[in-house]
Formats: sequence, C-alpha cells, structure tokens
Amino acid sequence: MGAIVAIVGRPNVGKSTFFNRLIQRREAIVDAVSGVTRDRHYGKTDWNGREFTVIDTGGYVKGSEDVFELEIDKQVELAIDEADAIIFMVDVESGVTGMDQDVAKLLRRHDKPVFLTVNKVDNAMREADAVEFYALGLGDYFTISSINGGGSGDLLDAVVEVLPDEPEVEDELPRFAVVGRPNAGKSSFINALLGEERFIVTDIAGTTRDATDTKYNRFGFEFNLVDTAGIRRKAKVKEDLEFYSVMRSVRAIEHCDVAILILDATRGFDGQVQNIFWLAHRNNKGIVVLVNKWDLVEKETNSVRDYTKKIREAMEPFTDVPIIFISALEKQRIYRAIETAVEVYQNRSKRVPTHKLNDVMLPLIEHYPPPSLKGKYVKIKFCTQLPGHYPQFAFFCNLPQYVKDPYKRYLENQLRKNFNFEGVPVTIFMRKK
Repeated sequence: MGAIVAIVGRPNVGKSTFFNRLIQRREAIVDAVSGVTRDRHYGKTDWNGREFTVIDTGGYVKGSEDVFELEIDKQVELAIDEADAIIFMVDVESGVTGMDQDVAKLLRRHDKPVFLTVNKVDNAMREADAVEFYALGLGDYFTISSINGGGSGDLLDAVVEVLPDEPEVEDELPRFAVVGRPNAGKSSFINALLGEERFIVTDIAGTTRDATDTKYNRFGFEFNLVDTAGIRRKAKVKEDLEFYSVMRSVRAIEHCDVAILILDATRGFDGQVQNIFWLAHRNNKGIVVLVNKWDLVEKETNSVRDYTKKIREAMEPFTDVPIIFISALEKQRIYRAIETAVEVYQNRSKRVPTHKLNDVMLPLIEHYPPPSLKGKYVKIKFCTQLPGHYPQFAFFCNLPQYVKDPYKRYLENQLRKNFNFEGVPVTIFMRKK
C-alpha cells in the first residue's frame, strides 16, 4: 500500500477540508457541525513525485460517553497505529483547548513523526496568534489554510521527507481477488483450486477475516489469488473486526487486476452482490461472475439461460461479462473459471495498434456518425488507445462537447465487438482535434 499519513485532531478543525484538498475530490463530507466524519476515509495523493495514502479521521474526544464518539476514538487510535507520519491539526480561531492537549498526550505515546499544523491561518494577524501552540510541547508548527491551500506546500515538503523509502517493485504477478458476500463459498473455491485445505471453511458467515494472498502456479498459469472476507452492507456491520475485514476486502478489489465475484446460486444476484460488482467496475477491474452452489439448485431445461438473463439485466449497461456456473464443493467447472479469469486479464492489458483501430472504427463512424446538435455536425477524424492499466480510447473530433453518452456506448459496443474486451470496463474520451 505504500506510505500512510494520518490527519488527526479534535472535532471541527478542518481535517476533512484538508483531506479533500489533498486527494482533489470532495470525498469527505464537510459541515460546520462538529463530528460529521465518523469512519476513516482513505485516499491517494502525491507531492513532488512521491505518492502516499492519506487517512482522514473523525474528531478525537477523550472520555466522552457518546457511542459514536467512543467508536470514532477507536478509529483515530487505529489510524495512528497504521500511519508512518501524523498531521496533528489544530484551529487558530479557538486556540489551545483541553481536547488538543488530550490529542497531544495520545501522540506522545507513539514514536512517529508528528507535524503540528495550525489551520485557518489566512492572514498576518492569525500568523501571530499561532505562537500559543508551542504550549502543546510538540515543537515547531506549520501554519496553513485548508480552504485555500495556503502554506500546505511547506507542510507536505516536510512530510514526504520522513516517509519510508518506497520498496522496489518487482515484476508483480497478476492479482485475482475472490470477492462476494459472506458464506458464498470463496474459501472453498480457492481450496478446490489449490487441492488442499489452505483456508478454514465453516458454515458460519465471516470465517475469513483477512485478505490473504496465495500464489497459484499450475497448468501453465501463474498469478496471486487473494481470498477476502465477505462484504455485507454497512448497516449490518457492527463489530470492529468485521469493519476492518470489509475494509481489507474493498482494498483488495482496488489493488487487484481481476475481481472473481462469487455469488450463492440459492440467493441470486441480489443488491449487495450488485454493489460489489459496481465497486469493481468503478475501479476499472476485470470481472468474472461465478454462480456457486449450482449443485443445490433444482434445474429445468432452460435454468442456466434464465438465470444468466436475470444477472445480465441487473448488470445493465455493462453486460459483456463472463458468467460461469460452478460448484466449489463438487469441483465443477472451477478450472474453466480460472481459464476465463486469465482471458479477462489478457483482455484488460490488450493493446490495439492505432492503424488497426482506425481502419476498423472510422468506416463504422462514417456509416453511423454522431447525431447533429443545434445544427452542428460532429466529425471524428482519428482515434487511439491511451496508455494505462485498462482499455481507454481517445476519439479526436471538432466538437467533443456535443457527443453524448448514447453515442459513446455505440463506440464502446463496436470496440467490444471487433476487439474482444469481454469482462473489462472500457472508457471513451472525446478530445478536441
């Protein structure tokens, strides 16, 4: 995962505003009411060419009897344990408070670099007021303004200097994450593939807790299989342990190449399975859907066809995904599932030569051009595949703003039809000629 920087402090000092500025997205909710952030937010950022992960935490309130604040305090302490460096944020408007002193005491117990950061310093008067934060006993401080970014450059320069060196990345094996709801048969599937009881399997949902890597090297295939904990909807996750298990599963999806989504045939492609599917899609991962426990379903002549049709309807508009019916217990079609996952991985890393792409796509575009808008005609002259870990294509035209989603879907469908991107999300960009 690389280096981690945690932003901590009491409620309402501007942690989420600074977090959003770092990751350049409005991901954390920001409000004048204190205590808005409860869970930890993770995001990627980079400074001076150095990439690292940022954690936004809720406000730390020691000794509170409020249930939410007790849970937030646990989240903050775990974020501190996980981090390589800590940005301790305080508010110049309020000055040093008892809660700031509590956070300072907590940080002194940890042998980690702490950067005392005085927020909301947006004029010279406030710069002078910041001097009182020497009273916290954490040494020199940095003055910033989260809302406009003032002073954040000096802070980030100092932070990246203390981060641990990035490990040298070897040629990594492809990563296939086995994901799904609890008790769908993920560990049983991996055990069946490996031919050994590598993971504990019980009837109790939630047996697997960590996202665990296993190297698979058989029948000419070599990759890392990642067994993950089952992902339930947030409202059902009550225990800390399950919360972290789910977080690790989500992160396993974010860092894999192909998500092998296993669902229980007796439960169907329900709302939570769909959420996991769209999470993998949003992260532009290859996807293979395995319908497990197919041996437990009463079958008729067209059972497979009807079940497949229902799943594809729930997936719309991204229906170009392989669906395989398996039984991990009976070892039915498990090797076909892996062959398909390898094919999807190859589709995801496929490069189409520019001359071939234009030879195929330009005649199709000429035959069915983008519809005119406000009397203006869009003329697409050239297309190319962009560099990246998944298929992205740029189409150069005179009026890119007039090309709407239905025509982009037409282009995507033609790319899939002519170049086989089964199981992989495809992104279309319209660029100015």
